[in-house]
Amino acid sequence: MTHQDYTDVDKSEDIKVLHGMGYAQELERRMSRFSNFAISFSIICILSGGINSLGQATAGAGGAAIGIGWPLGCLVSAVFAIAMAQISSAYPTAGGLYHWGSILGNRGTGWLTAWFNLLGLITVLGAINVGTYYFFIGAFGTYLGITDSITVQIIFLIVLTGIQALVNHMGIGLTAKLTDFSGYLIFATAIALSVVCLASAKSFEFSRLFTFANYSGMPTPAADGSMTGSPVWPTSSSLWVFLLGLLLPIYTITGYDASAHTSEETVKAAHSVPRGMVSSVLWSAVFGYIMLCSFVLMLPSMDAAAAQGWNVFFWAMGEQVNPVVKNILYFLIFISQFLCGLATVTSVSRMIFAFARDKGLPGSSLLSKVSPQYRTPVAAIWTGATLAVLFVWGSNMVSIGDTPVYSVVVSCTVIFLFFSFAIPIALGFFAWGTPKWNKMGPWNLGEGMFKLFAILSILAMALIFVIGIQPPNEWALYITVGFLVVTAVVWFGFERRRFQGPPIGDAVAKRAAEIAAAEKAVGERG
Repeated sequence: MTHQDYTDVDKSEDIKVLHGMGYAQELERRMSRFSNFAISFSIICILSGGINSLGQATAGAGGAAIGIGWPLGCLVSAVFAIAMAQISSAYPTAGGLYHWGSILGNRGTGWLTAWFNLLGLITVLGAINVGTYYFFIGAFGTYLGITDSITVQIIFLIVLTGIQALVNHMGIGLTAKLTDFSGYLIFATAIALSVVCLASAKSFEFSRLFTFANYSGMPTPAADGSMTGSPVWPTSSSLWVFLLGLLLPIYTITGYDASAHTSEETVKAAHSVPRGMVSSVLWSAVFGYIMLCSFVLMLPSMDAAAAQGWNVFFWAMGEQVNPVVKNILYFLIFISQFLCGLATVTSVSRMIFAFARDKGLPGSSLLSKVSPQYRTPVAAIWTGATLAVLFVWGSNMVSIGDTPVYSVVVSCTVIFLFFSFAIPIALGFFAWGTPKWNKMGPWNLGEGMFKLFAILSILAMALIFVIGIQPPNEWALYITVGFLVVTAVVWFGFERRRFQGPPIGDAVAKRAAEIAAAEKAVGERG
């Protein structure tokens, strides 16, 4: 047995649920409930987004952007996680969002959800590893004599993403061990960073956590050291700059759909997946709040911090923290960020595998293959990793005005991901109790509570979209609209006739022989 409390009866039930959705147990169930939590917690990684995006808050509404804005932004993410948890318990399968969009809606809504989620995951993998690169340069570049350039960045990304893909290639057992470790590491490092920040603070001005400022339009350090760099936010009203600061927690607290994507590798998935999804958001919110509030209390002054723009973390640590302690923390944060990317490769690859399994992608027959030796979707892993690197390289080569396409597309990443969350949630609101969704999983909020969170999710989606397309990210609107136009043309012109979607109804029963053959091919004896 994979786990002492995971019995043959439990395994049989997990496989029965998967067979009931028309799929074979090709992937290997090696992930415990904690592992399912840890993979989402690792992707959220408050030591990645929470640190690399700090400038959005400190150079926006100041201390209140964290003291008040962080819990509000986390609440926005939490309503999605809670609503998605309800659906994930009923349909615990890899590529969960795509299946939910298909089962609760139709082939078209499932196909659209898949593309929103897939493109969001590929670009977020690229963005996470780019963030890791810039953190590495900021932390260790001077010591190692490395300076930032596109060539250095791409080489770094190829090596980093390649290692992450290789680990994933070698089996979910190894990946789960590392993401389990990552979960503990993030907890420990966040606590250590909080303690160091508080110990380094000259005084505790708790009022700054609830004091609103407006630092929009403030110039930041340029490459030559002069204060002539672009502001983090263009000049905005105080209300807008506070709302824009909500992007710090919203951008950070995402990626918890990984719990659903690894459903077929998680024991007691119908119970474990929803709990992993919700608990990863809640613990990230709590520990992230403690860590970021401690950082704000350490700052010499909010005005000086705002003037640093995106460099605020390294500036503050350099000003306030002992160099040896600082470098130890930098090393732990870097490892955490690396493992964040590792977990994201897992999520991306399972989405590619699941969509390809239903012939939703070019080269589906290859992308849906599972290695009999490692029980992982090898082609999907390396394809997702390669696309993320190519995205970063290609988008940095092209600019719109003075803005690299990379920066523009990354601003769309979270919009795409949250749209892929919102579509099945909205469909679930209308499908509850109908033949499309007449059986709930063991994690059940009840109709009233689910529909309340569904409505809150739709309202939250509207908020995310509105603040996500504000300057300097206004091109996100045109990219999102352009994406919808292209997908409509492709769907109605080609895919509507070709793409059949996941098996539903009688199609499930017809797959029995195919399921048996697939399981035999990978040595599954469940």
